[in-house]
Amino acid sequence: MSKLLNKYGPYALIAGGSEGLGAAFARYLAREGFSLVLVARREEKLQAFSQSIQAEFPVEVLRIQADLADSQAPNKIYEAVKDLPVHLLVYNAALSYIGPFEENTPEQHLQLGRANMQTPMHLLQLLSQNMLSQCRGGILLMSSMAGNQGSGFLSAYAASKAFNRILAESLWYEWKDRGVDVLACCAGATSTPNYLDSKPAPSSPLAPKVQSPEAVVKECFQKIGKVPSFISGSGNRWASFFMHRILPRKMAIKIMGDTTRKIYRIPKKK
Repeated sequence: MSKLLNKYGPYALIAGGSEGLGAAFARYLAREGFSLVLVARREEKLQAFSQSIQAEFPVEVLRIQADLADSQAPNKIYEAVKDLPVHLLVYNAALSYIGPFEENTPEQHLQLGRANMQTPMHLLQLLSQNMLSQCRGGILLMSSMAGNQGSGFLSAYAASKAFNRILAESLWYEWKDRGVDVLACCAGATSTPNYLDSKPAPSSPLAPKVQSPEAVVKECFQKIGKVPSFISGSGNRWASFFMHRILPRKMAIKIMGDTTRKIYRIPKKK
């Protein structure tokens, strides 16, 4: 039995677990021997990915179709797994709208808030009860470098990712002596299908390289139980150090906004 499975097994729940980072988390944990609970919105993609995992690894895979922007999603998920020994939660799902804040509808902003903040907080509260009672568990929330400062044209997404990082860091302190490890991963650009589908233009030659999902996942499991949060990728860590330790905050915010405007070709408004 692997150390990871012994510490956090036998079941891991991955929210947003059918492609991209979620799929990389699933494959990594299946290789370690975890039984998986995969949650995603699109049933067809979820079913296909679940079958591919079972064809590759001798593990149990339970799938739950749920829209994580729905306020009832946490209760639906909990009812499906409450009798299972789920001791590892990975919340990877997120909504992101790129562009001027005012061009998104109020409902889009509310959906983003539910999927990115309310649902993980509610789900975490439900699943942590058993973890705390048994003094054993792990919780991993995916944050983003966009949440380390204001990020123009990613405003609601960046704010929600700052929320996830602060929530994880706070619970890391509260639960570090109770057997439950909490970690926030602040990822930079990662070559997921959603990122590639957004068709970003080339950025500065000095910008950190885009990471693979597998590289991010590997770092997450190297860090959990050791630190409350971390920035994945050495290039991202150097960039963060420069922006937050060397530059004034105003300049860091400007760089983020200018970079997003450039790679997504957002015109200036008068």
